[in-house]
Amino acid sequence: MTAVTSVDARTGEVVTTAAQESTAEETAAACERAAAAFPGLEAMGRHGRAGLLRAMAGALEEARERVVAVADRETALGEQRLNGELTRTCFQLGLFAEVLDEGSYVEATIDHAGPTPMGPRPDLRRMLVPLGPVGVFGASNFPLAFSVPGGDTASALAAGCPVVAKAHPSHPATSQLCLELLDAAVREARAPEGTIGLVHGARAGTDLTGHPAIRAVGFTGSYRGGRALFDVANARPDPIPFYAEMGSLNPLVVTPEAAAGRAAEIAEGYVASFTLGAGQFCTKPGLAFVPAGEAGERFRAETARRVRDLGGTVLLNAGIAEGFRDGVGRLTGQRGVAVLAAGDGPLAPVLFTVRAQDFAGPLLEECFGPAGVLVEYDGPEALLEILSGLPGNLTATVHTGEGETDLPARLAAVLRERAGRLVWNGFPTGVAVSHAMHHGGPFPATSNPLHTSVGTTAIRRFLRPVTWQDAPEALLPPELRDAGPGIPRRVDGVLVPGGGPAGT
Repeated sequence: MTAVTSVDARTGEVVTTAAQESTAEETAAACERAAAAFPGLEAMGRHGRAGLLRAMAGALEEARERVVAVADRETALGEQRLNGELTRTCFQLGLFAEVLDEGSYVEATIDHAGPTPMGPRPDLRRMLVPLGPVGVFGASNFPLAFSVPGGDTASALAAGCPVVAKAHPSHPATSQLCLELLDAAVREARAPEGTIGLVHGARAGTDLTGHPAIRAVGFTGSYRGGRALFDVANARPDPIPFYAEMGSLNPLVVTPEAAAGRAAEIAEGYVASFTLGAGQFCTKPGLAFVPAGEAGERFRAETARRVRDLGGTVLLNAGIAEGFRDGVGRLTGQRGVAVLAAGDGPLAPVLFTVRAQDFAGPLLEECFGPAGVLVEYDGPEALLEILSGLPGNLTATVHTGEGETDLPARLAAVLRERAGRLVWNGFPTGVAVSHAMHHGGPFPATSNPLHTSVGTTAIRRFLRPVTWQDAPEALLPPELRDAGPGIPRRVDGVLVPGGGPAGT
C-alpha cells in the first residue's frame, strides 16, 4: 500500500502519514456502503436531512481551531482566510438545511384528472427525487468550502444522496479530519452508516467515477484531470452526469471612460483581485482588457507600481508552483508579450502586457497562480472581436464610466455568451453563497453550463424528475399528496403558497 503523506506547504517537509491510498476493493466498498445508505437517507425526509446538515455544521464549528490549524499547515492559506472559509462552509450547510425546510426545490407539481382540449387527462403528479450516491472531488485551493465538507457534499446530502469524497492530495489530513467530524454528525443525526465516505489516491478517483453505484460526480480542479474523468463517466455502460469546474480566464474589461476617470481605483482593485490567495482562485481575473492611449497608459502604470511592491508567495503545493513557473515561462516566450512588472521574491506576482493583435496561443490558457495579463485594445470593434473569440468562463467583468450606455450594452451581449456571471464595476474573486448565485459557465470553464456548484440551486444537479400517474394517495410522496405539505406547489397550473391543500 502507498502512504498518503501530509506535507507542510511552507517548508515542504512531510509531517505525518494521513492515510493509505485506497485500493480498488476499498473504493468499491465505500461506494457500496453509500448505495446501502441511500434508501435510509432519503427516508429521513427533508426535515431529517436538514437536521443532519445542521449537525455537520455544528461539528465543524466545535472543532474550528483544530480544523483551521491542520488546513493552514497543509495549504499555507493563513488562519484568517481559512477561518473565513470554514465560516462559509458551515453557512452553506445551514443554508441547504433551510432549503430543505422550505421545500420548493422539489418542484412539486400536480395536475388533477379532468377534461382538456386534447381529451381527458389522467391525474399527474411530478417532483424531483434524489439520483443516488454521488462522488465528490476535493479542490486544492479550497480545503473546506470545495472539498470533503464543501458545497458539492452539502448539496448532494441535501438532495438525499450519500457522498463518497475523493480527498485532494494537497490536504489529506484536513480531509481525513473533516470526514471524521462529518461521520460523527451522521451518527448524532441517526443517519445511515455510509452516508459519507472518503477515498484517497489518483486510482481511487478513476475507480470512484466508474463504479456502478455512483450516479453523479462533482469535480473542481484542472482541465486535464476534469476532462479525463469526464471521459470515464461517459464511457461507462451507464453514463452519468459529471459536473466539472475546470478553470477560467475570467476576462475583465476597462472601457475608455472608466480608464480615464478611475484608473488608480480600478488598478488597485485589479491587482488585489488577481493576487488574492496567491492567484489561486478559480475566479481570478487573469485577463484585463485596457484601452490604448493616455488613459490606458495610466492604468498600466498604476497596476505595474502595485505589483512591484508585492513580495514572494507560497503556493499550495510543489506541482502548482512548478505549473506556475512553466506558465510564466510560456507567456514570457510568446511573441508580442512583455513583462510589465514583477514582485520581489520567489513565486512573486507577474504582470504581462500584450497588444490585442498578438493575443493568441498560451494567452488563451489559464496560468494558475499570481499572474495577470493586460491586453491593449485600439477601439470597441477590436475589443468586441477578441472577446467573442474567448473560451467559456466562470465570470466576466466590465468597468464602465459615468454615462456610458452603448459600449456597455454591446459588451454585455457578447460576454453573456462567454460567462456564467457578469460583474459590473467590481471584481469577481469572492463568490457569495446565496439563492441567486451562479458559479458555472460554458465549456471549458465547466463540463455542463446548465448548473451551478455554488448557491442553493446546486442541489438541482443531484435530482431527477419523476411523474406519478393515477397513483394511489398512500403511494405518493408527502410532497404530492392532496393534504397541504407546507411547501409551495403548482396545482392545476396555479402556484399555491406553502401550507395550502391541493384541492380538486
